[in-house]
Amino acid sequence: MLQVSNIRAHKEAYIKALKKRNFEGESILNQILQLDEDRRSTQTKLDETLAEANQLSKEIGLLFKTGEHQKATILKERSAQLKDASKELSDGLSEIVSNLEKLLYTIPNVPNEIVPAGTSEEDNEEIYNEGDIPVLAEGSLPHWELAKKYDIIDFELGNKVTGAGFPIYKGKGARLQRALITYFLDKAAESGYNEYQLPLMVNEASGFGTGQLPDKEGQMYHVTEDDLYLIPTAEVPLTNMFRGDMLQENDLPIACTGYTPCFRREAGSYGAHVRGLNRLHQFDKVELVRIEKPENSYAALDGMVDHIKNLLQELKLPYRILKLCGGDLGFTSALTYDFEVFSTAQDRWLEISSVSNFETFQTNRLKLRYKDRDGNKQLLHTLNGSALALPRVLAGILENYQTPEGIIIPEVLIKYTGFDRID
Repeated sequence: MLQVSNIRAHKEAYIKALKKRNFEGESILNQILQLDEDRRSTQTKLDETLAEANQLSKEIGLLFKTGEHQKATILKERSAQLKDASKELSDGLSEIVSNLEKLLYTIPNVPNEIVPAGTSEEDNEEIYNEGDIPVLAEGSLPHWELAKKYDIIDFELGNKVTGAGFPIYKGKGARLQRALITYFLDKAAESGYNEYQLPLMVNEASGFGTGQLPDKEGQMYHVTEDDLYLIPTAEVPLTNMFRGDMLQENDLPIACTGYTPCFRREAGSYGAHVRGLNRLHQFDKVELVRIEKPENSYAALDGMVDHIKNLLQELKLPYRILKLCGGDLGFTSALTYDFEVFSTAQDRWLEISSVSNFETFQTNRLKLRYKDRDGNKQLLHTLNGSALALPRVLAGILENYQTPEGIIIPEVLIKYTGFDRID
């Protein structure tokens, strides 16, 4: 959530920057500034009314003590008027604050100046690629056919038990999935991330804290009776662990990781681009979250990018990195890099990670601050990245490592799987 003080100080720059997202912000920013003016003037009137009421209360007490009941009675009438006025002002202030907050929740984050302009994923900027795309033998199969051939993932059985988008992993498929999770967590620990085992449901305040609500309310599974939401990513509980905290400078940086299933009610569509593991309603992911001082956050973002590069290098999967354009940037992000793995059998790139810096957008919602050495309270920066999302990594391994004799397991995973081939 943007800070009103920053909107006031940088309104024209914000209007220009938000246009990168194809978001016309001038009207709504003007409404916000007017509401803030109303809030401040109403707060001033309320403070003055309460101060007068307090002073009258003292005077009335003294008059009663000195036996001047008639004067006291006259002042009590004024005191009652002030009480009514203060209630009216307080109710009006609450309504103004509520309307102001609702408007602030509708504005996306301001893109970093290096975010390219653009309207869709077609305008994203490739900044890096690495790895040789393998040449597969004739008759090579996409992962959903390989899953059926080797009986390692059962999409039909998952559909029977739950519905489309909830596959069941079997045998060596389940063990490969578990191996990837453990490998990703071990690599995160080596890089200094503290591991957490997290709840899979969060309350509404947590959804608002990291920006999933109200922006992505329709994509989240809602347990209505308990008013809880199934998590779309471990970012939500990881970051919300620090909601409302006042950290000290020596607490920073904070680096967290966690493995969770993730749940997303994405709109249904059809075709090869969403077949098999390409798009699921439940999937596994290892997440990285960092909380940083503002001056260190972009160096930390580069470090997260390098961490994910290392994972893909060790898995020997061909990949590229995209800098997302304004039109494809997530609602809460100031800058995002997407990682994509090339699926040789599908002849296309599959997104397997997003790494983002949210700057103060989440911490302003979370009221997550720290005291610097001079005792000043400042908002922190939050960052997160998938390291990695498993379905498309698994799809990339199955497709790119297939041979006529079976699917070879990447060398770095063999100590976790206990086998070197699926056949």
